[in-house]
Amino acid sequence: MPLSFSLRRWLLWALVGLVSVSAMWWLFGQRVAYHSENGPAAREIEGEYAPVATIETSSPITLADSLRLRGVNWVAGDSITETDLAPLLHDHITWIAQMPFGWQADAATPGIRTNTARPVGRRGLWGESDAGLTYTARLARRHGIRTLLKPHLWVRGRGAWPGDINMRSPADWDAWFASYSAFILHYAALAESAHFDGLCIGTELLHATEPAHEKAWRRLIKQIRKTYHGPLTYAANWAVEYQQIRFWDALDYVGIQAYFPLSTAASPPLDTLLRGWQPHLRALAAWQKKVKKPIVFTEVGYKTTPDAAAKPWEWPERLATATPDEATQARCYEALFQTCWGQPWMKGMFIWKWYPGLAADGPARRHADFTPQHKPAEGVLARWYGQ
Repeated sequence: MPLSFSLRRWLLWALVGLVSVSAMWWLFGQRVAYHSENGPAAREIEGEYAPVATIETSSPITLADSLRLRGVNWVAGDSITETDLAPLLHDHITWIAQMPFGWQADAATPGIRTNTARPVGRRGLWGESDAGLTYTARLARRHGIRTLLKPHLWVRGRGAWPGDINMRSPADWDAWFASYSAFILHYAALAESAHFDGLCIGTELLHATEPAHEKAWRRLIKQIRKTYHGPLTYAANWAVEYQQIRFWDALDYVGIQAYFPLSTAASPPLDTLLRGWQPHLRALAAWQKKVKKPIVFTEVGYKTTPDAAAKPWEWPERLATATPDEATQARCYEALFQTCWGQPWMKGMFIWKWYPGLAADGPARRHADFTPQHKPAEGVLARWYGQ
């Protein structure tokens, strides 16, 4: 029987409505898929330098928070496996700093010897060689972990450290900068060829970064930029050096070895540690407004002893017999994150330090030293890095 005109019109409108609803559901599905694939987690994997945007959640945050460098200073060994990276992923660590060494005979001798190709079993570790650095970075990248290449100098002599390096004459300084330039340009070339995600051009060279040497550093940075095309920083000592440096404008980030003293008390409570941070925060905020560069704590950490907050830069004496104080270390970590992590100038931090493959019942000397591994401090780190 032929359909009436009114019935045909009703069926037509019903069909149009069905098509419209189907189209709306399809578009909704596409939008959900897009946000699932391109949301904050995906953008973090794509690049730490993605444009900042606001993400609406139950507790609004900015994309800049998720792009902070969640790092640790990685201790080189004679090998590395996939298993060594699993704890990093568990603790939401997104960056490691690898630290090859150059060797200086004493604090006043200009020559620097490199350690670029040492085989296993000789002075230096495979993980500090060019091959080891490259392999570690490649394996980390496969798991979404980025790498900062952070060469250090090892100064011979009991108790000596890079801050002691100081030449006796202008001629010696010229020779030192020539030797150091060759050293760091080697690692700039390695960082470029192996696709490292950042390069630290020096670490705590207090006398070498005095204003008198500004031109030498600017020349060196120009040479580095011609070789390596990623972001650059310098790891300055917390006490004086970061404020004396005059070439921050030529770098991408300010790097600070953030061993700020917080309290002279033994096993201080959290509120004491929080108060201890306040003068340092005020100084950092005021100074950062002048340099207008984001700040990375290239090293920060606390040993596992009652006096961890007094002189955080000092290694515990007699590591094998020092009495561990895991609760104090954990409180120091909590104070660090509560005070610093949310600062607008904070780009990220690298915890000192991380031993790949360290077992819970590892060497006794590790129980008192800086690593947070298998201690309550690791839980604090994971909770904050996971936010």
